[in-house]
Amino acid sequence: MVALIRQAVTWLERWHGEAPQRSPLPSSITLPPVAPAPWGLDATRLMEDLDPVVLGSYNPWHPGAMAHLDPPPNPASVVGELVCAWLNNNMLAEELSPLLSQLERRLLGWIGQRLGLGEDAGGIMASGGTICTITALVTARHQRGLDGQQACLYASADCHNSLAKALRVMGLPAAALRLVSTDDAGRLDPHRLDQSLEKETDPILAVVATAGTTVRGAVDPIGPIADICHRRGLWLHVDGAIGAVCGLSQRHQELVAHMGRADSLTMNPQKWLGIAKASAMVLLRQPQALADTFSAPLAYMEPARIAHGGDCGLQGTRPAEVLKLWLGLRQLGQQGIDELLDGALQRAQTLRQALAPLPLAMPSGNLHIVCFRPRTAGSSEAWSRHTREQLLDQGLMLSRPRYRGQHYLKAVLGNPFTGMQQIAALVDTISASLSS
Repeated sequence: MVALIRQAVTWLERWHGEAPQRSPLPSSITLPPVAPAPWGLDATRLMEDLDPVVLGSYNPWHPGAMAHLDPPPNPASVVGELVCAWLNNNMLAEELSPLLSQLERRLLGWIGQRLGLGEDAGGIMASGGTICTITALVTARHQRGLDGQQACLYASADCHNSLAKALRVMGLPAAALRLVSTDDAGRLDPHRLDQSLEKETDPILAVVATAGTTVRGAVDPIGPIADICHRRGLWLHVDGAIGAVCGLSQRHQELVAHMGRADSLTMNPQKWLGIAKASAMVLLRQPQALADTFSAPLAYMEPARIAHGGDCGLQGTRPAEVLKLWLGLRQLGQQGIDELLDGALQRAQTLRQALAPLPLAMPSGNLHIVCFRPRTAGSSEAWSRHTREQLLDQGLMLSRPRYRGQHYLKAVLGNPFTGMQQIAALVDTISASLSS
């Protein structure tokens, strides 16, 4: 094992050194054989098989990688991933991961307190934001005594599609998701929410506020929404997959003000802090609700002092992803967290200011996402496709989301290797495309 890891590190050093020169989105590369060979391969052959897989994969290390919420991974979290795999502990039960289970509880408790959920806060890590959102909403439904009943869910018109998946998992119809219109800044309108809740005849399992919408990075006004939920006795969930990490920084916590008033929230450190995937969590003001909702007998395990990890969510077997998060945060320190947030927000502001004189519709929010299209709406589909190809030719990768019936180009400025050179080239290409 050690010899294989040493050889892998040698190859990784080469791949890493070449990454800035490779395109963010590589050209097509032939996939290596997928079936096992008649005889097992040695280390050299394994690395040779792995080489085209690496070279044909999305490359977040390139400074022009600005398409999605996937920054380069934090180095310590990469090491944590390796150690996690070597330990092969199972977060299903306490005796299978005795220290790591405690580490998860302690670290998520600290994060929950830091985000304002209170001294008793806690939660569980799960494989991605969608699983975390489903976990939170199933818990809300159970805590509100609505299991097996028709119920509805209120959220912004710009909410994430994980809410629709949650309804399907709970056996609720798609129409149970009540979408509330947004204001000009892309935020859920509290007044319209209150009006809609007043007229609602079905039981309400939760209201969802979004701290960072996917296309434009808008943050819903959580304080007024929390006031409404408190007055009406409703469960408030905050989808903070993108923006909740701002709550870890005193400099930027106002961007997600009042998030701590939620009953539950999700956060994905993989998106902004670059913790190697997967790194996502659901946090609750009263985490015992997770065990109350999901606990099932683990008769083949010794009883735990506190509920087993497998009793606190949808997943049974889980890798010790907390190790990556803990090690990554230890390497960053508070200063590193602040600097990652500072840098991304500053790059986004620089790009917005540079694009502002151009004839663009730019419905961006106040996080590190900038989306735009020509003001002439009818040209957005062809323009966005052609301009994206021009950018890719220069090693600049943006995504092309469809938002409210129009195609946009979207830049996510969370890549710390993106500099003024890439931003200037991006602006020049956009300007030229609008005048051609």
